[in-house]
Amino acid sequence: MKKNIKKVLAVFLILISLTGCSTTLVDENKQVVRNPETGQNLTKNILCQPENDTVRKLYVDNGVELDSLPKCNEYKITSGGYEGIWTSIFVKPIAWVIIMLGKLINNYGIAIILLTLAIRLILYPLTKKTALQSELMKKAQPELNKLEKKYKNNQSQEAMMQKSQEMMLIYKKYKINPLSGCIFAFIQIPLFFAFYEAMNRVPAIFEGNLIGFQLGTSPMTAITNGKFYYIIFVILVVLATYFSFKLNKTASIGEDQEKQMKMMTNISTIFIGIASFTMSTAIELYWIFNSGFTILQNIIVKRSKKNDNVI
Repeated sequence: MKKNIKKVLAVFLILISLTGCSTTLVDENKQVVRNPETGQNLTKNILCQPENDTVRKLYVDNGVELDSLPKCNEYKITSGGYEGIWTSIFVKPIAWVIIMLGKLINNYGIAIILLTLAIRLILYPLTKKTALQSELMKKAQPELNKLEKKYKNNQSQEAMMQKSQEMMLIYKKYKINPLSGCIFAFIQIPLFFAFYEAMNRVPAIFEGNLIGFQLGTSPMTAITNGKFYYIIFVILVVLATYFSFKLNKTASIGEDQEKQMKMMTNISTIFIGIASFTMSTAIELYWIFNSGFTILQNIIVKRSKKNDNVI
């Protein structure tokens, strides 16, 4: 099973690498070109034209032909033609939906939030299985712990095969499908990268604002310029990540595994917290509301399981 998971992840990474990602705009001296107002690294292969005059000039001065690109409010999924499987099937549709929602609501920040929640609601029947696995594993944990102790001092090949068979019987008894717990990861990873690409390649998004927060600005850049209130995004990202991991984890077998899982959760949360200083506000909006949905979903599933009434 682990081999199959690795194969799927490998195929996904190859898919991204072969079909193109966003590239950073650099000047003639190979220096990264940044938006002077937001500090954001500008993306070279944008999908539509920027509206900000200063940003337009930066693109033109560094060899980007803007006239060949549509205006963002006129952007279509087919604009720019076929750009590979990854961009054409994942990135462009998400970019188009955000632009359409942004035009309708007149705010791209709210558009990102609404699309994030809409996708999670559509995928709820699938992602719910991950949350259910955690609760089912907790019920099965006493028997799994006994099984672990039973074969603790017997690591022969024959014993391990017998242990594996008995473990599968326990999984069958509690209706546990170990693979279904990976569904969330398979969905989450490509969605995050697709959102990331879309937000980096659509100037209308990273030039937008939400209640005074510039969508293209990272907390690090904002804080450097004296806008310390942007730290709220780092705090929200850390909290949403930590509780999302905590509520979404499966039951562990033994104290050692419990310690390992706790350590991995803490390390992952710290890593994402550090990374959030350099992520744009737009990306962090997606992360916060996506993780927030996961937290709410797990709370609902846990309460429903306690009442023996799984939704």
